[in-house]
Amino acid sequence: MASLPASAENGEAEQKKQKGEDMLADVGAWALNITSSVGIIMANKQVMSPGGYDFRFATSLTALHFTVTALVGYISSSLSGKAATKSVPFSDLVWFSFVANSSIVCMNLSLMLNSVGFYQISKLSMIPVVCVLEWILHNKTYTGEIKAAVVVVVIGVGVCTVTDVHINLGGFVAAVVGVLCSSIQQIYIGSFQKKFSVGSFELLSKTAPIQAASLLCFGPFLDYILNGRNILYYNFSWGSILFIGLSCTLAVFCNISQYLCIGRFSAVSFQVLGHMKTVCVLILGWILFDSSLTSKNILGMLMAILGMVVYSWAVEVGKRVQASGAPALVLSKEPSFSDEDVSLLKSGFELGNDVELAKGSLK
Repeated sequence: MASLPASAENGEAEQKKQKGEDMLADVGAWALNITSSVGIIMANKQVMSPGGYDFRFATSLTALHFTVTALVGYISSSLSGKAATKSVPFSDLVWFSFVANSSIVCMNLSLMLNSVGFYQISKLSMIPVVCVLEWILHNKTYTGEIKAAVVVVVIGVGVCTVTDVHINLGGFVAAVVGVLCSSIQQIYIGSFQKKFSVGSFELLSKTAPIQAASLLCFGPFLDYILNGRNILYYNFSWGSILFIGLSCTLAVFCNISQYLCIGRFSAVSFQVLGHMKTVCVLILGWILFDSSLTSKNILGMLMAILGMVVYSWAVEVGKRVQASGAPALVLSKEPSFSDEDVSLLKSGFELGNDVELAKGSLK
């Protein structure tokens, strides 16, 4: 009889251990994503800015990101002695790649046609768009606390990043399509992992070659349309090659960590907590590049951080309520790219506007 309490005790200890390991894995995934995303912004600033190597070919750079990622996936599979074991329909992979590439192209086009302020607003709109899409596609509902936290985060990030707001019809259309494609892409990443029981790195290894091939074909033409420069006439130097290689290396970690994060969290959580990268970029810009940090920036960052803390608390409360069997009016934990922010393409290349140049990944 004494074995029953001991068994229950062991089971509880095992649960606590598993919970601790899961939390450590969550923190590790977020830390890797934030570190690699901020790092790639810094590398791309040097690569793309006029004061650096002036490699203003954002779509082609993204193609190189995916090419290196696909190569790493292939080498990893070869060294492990086994190919990917899970099957994902090729038509689904092609559709996903089309949506992801459309997201990259349209967001780049939006940045070129609109002001940085409107570009940042369109990025912030992804949070409510993802919420609505998950409600439509997955019938998800949200608690009042989660909704309030999302609003606080959006306002906070908006206060510290949005400046001038100018818009035109072409830019507006590009922004709408870009936001929709980016939101759908993030939801697809998680739903594919769940639907086909495929791991994060395995899914990335399947999608990266398709995205790389298509972007390598069309990227140079799109870059020529966007900035009127031909990549064939770019004067490569050892320095530019070194930093492009660094950017591609960081993109691999950014892509992997993004798939890990979206696989472990919901698409909304990824969007909300992902804005921590915006705060990090502003702070690093102030420390490393003497960028201005006004009281407005500080107030916005504090609001954003507060919203993220409240959001995390509300999600955990929702999980406990759901586990207790109460009606699930919470954001459920379901898998759901960082997208490649190209704020560096805007005139001035101010670091305060360089938010998440990581889509190489995948905005």
